[in-house]
Amino acid sequence: MSEPTIIAHISDLHCGSRYHIPSLADRVVDELNVLAPDVVMVTGDLTDMGYRAEFRQAHRMLSRIECENKVVLLGNHDARNVGEVHFEELFGQRRHELVLPGMRIVALDSSEPDLDTGRVGRDSYRWLEERFALDAEEFKVVAMHHHLVPVPGTGRERNIVHDAGDLLRVLANNGVDLVLCGHKHVPNVWRLEDMLVVNAGTCCTHRLRGTVRPAYNILEVYERSRVRVLRKEPFVDADLVGEYHDIHQHVCGWRSSDAGSVVTEEGT
Repeated sequence: MSEPTIIAHISDLHCGSRYHIPSLADRVVDELNVLAPDVVMVTGDLTDMGYRAEFRQAHRMLSRIECENKVVLLGNHDARNVGEVHFEELFGQRRHELVLPGMRIVALDSSEPDLDTGRVGRDSYRWLEERFALDAEEFKVVAMHHHLVPVPGTGRERNIVHDAGDLLRVLANNGVDLVLCGHKHVPNVWRLEDMLVVNAGTCCTHRLRGTVRPAYNILEVYERSRVRVLRKEPFVDADLVGEYHDIHQHVCGWRSSDAGSVVTEEGT
């Protein structure tokens, strides 16, 4: 069995917030440097209010992670107070593409200025389609800050991107295997046919809901068809959330370019 591709998925640092815990942030960095993942994915909310000092604090933290492949995204808190200006100066473009052997990661900006709600938009659909058309056999990963589908324990539903339905169709039609999100600090995994949607919690704050604890996710992708998802609390051993087989089959029963058609299990 070949070695897996390991993705460390952290989110919602909220540097500058009174809920941000520097000791937890330091521990997360130390643990990631021991883990030595192939990719570190940061799905937004680096800051609390989008101020430059907060971005600089987040940049210092993330710069200590010894991983060549770091992908950092903008969150709704980062898009406050024209924060995207500081983000672009310190972290670069607001959407990214990362290509690894057998895997392509497309990271999207779902933020809107000074709004907590999110949207991806048609321009990003076209870009995503162009990138994933280059190699149909690659394991395809999409990342963004906001939820793609509802997550239990996050309160009244106002957290998914406004264009979630259209985006789901684009992801399904392009054979996306894995979607990574952050936003409401509640870790979760949904499987939609042959696509996994994985949400990370907050890794280094006490801005928590119910009994949820600070945590991040570790994903192990084996031979493009098996994915293990582990939840890792700082200072605590990782827990296996689930092991998912037959990912990357591209046989989603409800996938159709015709929104009016009805697809049965027999495909008729």
